[in-house]
Amino acid sequence: MPTTVVKQGRAMLEAGATQLSVRLALWWALLSLIVTFCAQAQTIQTFSPSLGSVPSGPATNAVVHLTLRDAVNMALRYNLGEIESRENARIARGQRLRALSSLLPQVSAGASENVEQFSATTLGIKIPLIPSVIGPFSYSTAQASLTQTVFSFESIQRFRAARTAEQAAQLTYQDALDVITLIVGNAYLQVIETNSRIAAAEAQLRNAQALYDQAVDEFQAGTSPKIDVTRAGVQLHTEQYNLSIARNNFAIAKLNLGRAIGLPLGQAFDLADQLPYADLNPQTVDEALNAAYKSRSDFRAALSSVKSAQQQLSAVRGERYPVLAVTGDYGVQGSRFDRSHSAFTLQAGVNVPIFTGGRIKGDLTQAEAALRQRKAEAENLRGQIDYDVRTAFLNLQAATEQVGVARQNVDLANENLARSQERFAAGVTDSVEVVQAQQSLASANDQYISSLYGHNVAKLQLARALGVARANYTLYLAAP
Repeated sequence: MPTTVVKQGRAMLEAGATQLSVRLALWWALLSLIVTFCAQAQTIQTFSPSLGSVPSGPATNAVVHLTLRDAVNMALRYNLGEIESRENARIARGQRLRALSSLLPQVSAGASENVEQFSATTLGIKIPLIPSVIGPFSYSTAQASLTQTVFSFESIQRFRAARTAEQAAQLTYQDALDVITLIVGNAYLQVIETNSRIAAAEAQLRNAQALYDQAVDEFQAGTSPKIDVTRAGVQLHTEQYNLSIARNNFAIAKLNLGRAIGLPLGQAFDLADQLPYADLNPQTVDEALNAAYKSRSDFRAALSSVKSAQQQLSAVRGERYPVLAVTGDYGVQGSRFDRSHSAFTLQAGVNVPIFTGGRIKGDLTQAEAALRQRKAEAENLRGQIDYDVRTAFLNLQAATEQVGVARQNVDLANENLARSQERFAAGVTDSVEVVQAQQSLASANDQYISSLYGHNVAKLQLARALGVARANYTLYLAAP
């Protein structure tokens, strides 16, 4: 009787453990799906032009071996953020040329052949000796005209403001290149990370398969209960599921990289660089802050925008000043061009605004508000740079520590798994210990892969915080 009770209890325990393992596997699968869906939804919501590109051409049958340098160079040609920022700089150049045109002479020339007929009564002429209808008669005209603003303080300041705005647009373009380098580098690192997760998942799958085969053999030999086979089977299917997720994430990461750099649609490629772990000894925080304020293109663009707003305000104030202008034309006129004589006009004048109905005051209010906005934005960016640099240093320090701890944890987890497998093979323990050791190793590998990715991203973010990502990304990532 006691033996029967023990067997029933053992069977109940085995059934409960099986159900628990199955439930845990299902919950893990559901959680993975939720995380994947949320990541994809957030990617859609946070789309920016720097994540898109213009495809560079048709795909080829050859597999492209893509280095990090190749990826960045392609992005600097085909990335949508780069294209839009470059064209914005061209727009600013056009605005500067348009502002300059108001200070330069405006010259035009033309020639015409005229035929006219009109009624004298429309001019109030009612003399019997003059016919009521005059004409038709013809005459020819050829002339050139010139208009020159001799002095306009408003136009001078608006040209200076447009020139400064063009400089700000060029700096914004340089900053866009820095941001694109960060985005492409991060996408390249994500492909490396997801590929590493595939390798780790395949290793876990091999361990789970070996455990399952061993559990089946021992069960058939009568040395192991059925629960060990069931538990090992659940772990095997869990690892197969994790491998499927890892492969899917790897494929999506490659699509994201190709999308950012403008690869031809459907082009097959692989990564030529693996970017292994490399230490980085940065400068101090204070030195980094001083360098960032000098090298960050976005901050220099913000200062240029403040200067442009100041010049715009000065131009608005110049609307109250007199404007001196000269207008003239010279040409020939006659019944025919061979019987023409010279004709010209010349006019010089001063225009002084006396009452504008509040227009100038309204323009001043707008210009002063715009100037305060640009100053606030520049000061906010100064604080953002301080935050970026300090955060990058903290992330780099933490990532360096995490890599060391994660590496040690992987070694310990491998040793623990080896000992558990030996104990299970010797019949000292059941499969629970081995499954737990496999899960510990999977967690350790996941932490190590994440720490390597985080360390490289932290170095790249530090380069971005200092404003040197475009120029020195290979130095920070130790890329060839």
